Amino acid sequence: MAKNIRALAAKCVFQVVDNGRSLSDELPQAQSRAEGKDKGLLQELCYGVLRFLPELEHSIRPLVKKPLKGKQRVVHFLMLVGVYQLKYTRIPDHAALSETVNGVVALKSPHLKGMVNGILRNFQRSQQNTDTTDAQTLSEPVQYNHPGWFIKKVQEGYPQQWSSILLQNQEKPPMWLRVNQQKSAVDDYIKLLEQAEIGFDYIDPISQAVKLTHPVDVGTLPKFEQGWVSIQDGAAQQAAKLLDTQANDKVLDCCAAPGGKTCHIMESQPNLASMTAIDVEPDRLARVQENLARLGLNAKVIAADAAKPESWWDGDKFDRILLDAPCSGTGVIRRHPDIKWLRKASDINELTTLQAKILRAIWALLKPGGTLVYATCSILPEENVQQIKAFLDEQPDAVHVAITDKSEDIGWQILPGDHSMDGFYYAKLTKKN
Repeated sequence: MAKNIRALAAKCVFQVVDNGRSLSDELPQAQSRAEGKDKGLLQELCYGVLRFLPELEHSIRPLVKKPLKGKQRVVHFLMLVGVYQLKYTRIPDHAALSETVNGVVALKSPHLKGMVNGILRNFQRSQQNTDTTDAQTLSEPVQYNHPGWFIKKVQEGYPQQWSSILLQNQEKPPMWLRVNQQKSAVDDYIKLLEQAEIGFDYIDPISQAVKLTHPVDVGTLPKFEQGWVSIQDGAAQQAAKLLDTQANDKVLDCCAAPGGKTCHIMESQPNLASMTAIDVEPDRLARVQENLARLGLNAKVIAADAAKPESWWDGDKFDRILLDAPCSGTGVIRRHPDIKWLRKASDINELTTLQAKILRAIWALLKPGGTLVYATCSILPEENVQQIKAFLDEQPDAVHVAITDKSEDIGWQILPGDHSMDGFYYAKLTKKN
């Protein structure tokens, strides 16, 4: 018997919101129980509910007489799945309603079928009536579908742009390709895309990243299995260009998993003396090895704590270091909407402390005259420009190298949606001889 996709989606969202589980852990497990197109529908429902969670909660709150608790709590999320379908998808209302109500049985709460059916039908009727709610009367978390603490931080950091940043976070992200220029020139690969009738609408002039008009299944990409192309956001593809490795350089990629930047660095400069990729989580290094294998690349991959080089470093200093620091992930919310509900305000201080610790430890591994690129997928100034300013103040042998054409900028902050890219921060530092 086919699995009820709405019930699976409700379980995933419940695990994220109530139990703090990562969607990237929960969703693949749930998708393994679905078939064909249902895998895509399951992803759409999970992502959609997490994108619009406060708004969906606001929609059903007046319709629920008694909040569901304990073992029945997952049914609450099933109702949110139902409301999301009615409000944001093209699924016919009758199908959305019947499948969602049937999900109550799959969740082993058949006695709640009538209640769920009634609440969803009431919501459906309220949708059909002209909505006279003034958006300005809604609280900001409901209006913008972000937690209040995060909205406040974005308002403080970007007083002119905060609203557009939050709205960009709600958009579905584009699919970017990284062409392996050891296998094919970008212009030649574009011809293969055209032959495969896969549309593209932008090529980043700096990194040569290619943005597709619409996302496609990786299996349809020409020569994917042969390592001609990888999936990587345009912002993440700036790292290799900024690192600017030269032949015979000894390179370190810190916090390297899942390995996209490691591979891009090696594709950009095939004549390195060595490439070392480290990550503190051994499980995540499997992805690094998979990416290296598909692309036919060899690197030294070590499960290691970047903050404690004495436990793994051989004493031979590096010419180039990429520090893709652990961060809040607040620049990639459109790709990972669960970040909004997993991250807490208290996490930011812990992360900035860890970033500073790693940066100080890794700086000692850089040769005089060498280059370090600091990167995060965050938009929060305390993880980015403030972090680098503090480091430059305390490290007399560190020199900031301008990336943008604005001389007063410390590093380069890419905001979500800039050239259709994710939110990212880069700072380039060199060590005095």
